Amino acid sequence: MRKTMLIPALLALGLAGCGDLNSTQQRTLTGGAAGAAGGAIIGAIAGNAGLGALIGGGLGAGGGYLFDQSKQSQQRAYQQGYYEGRASRR
Repeated sequence: MRKTMLIPALLALGLAGCGDLNSTQQRTLTGGAAGAAGGAIIGAIAGNAGLGALIGGGLGAGGGYLFDQSKQSQQRAYQQGYYEGRASRR
């Protein structure tokens, strides 16, 4: 009985810590979680789910971070073009 109560409590506590993440942290965490899940599945097929999850999580977190940096670069370029366009209309 206590174990069934402990799992939801730990899940809720873990999710509560993710409430104030910025976009870089959110994308890195999402990439890491997706990579770990995918790595665990591939690792289970290959015979070592733990190692697959570890490798997949690392690669996914790196991919999420790079994706965030790309999105931030696009946003900066958009803002720069927007402000230059407004300045030229005056």
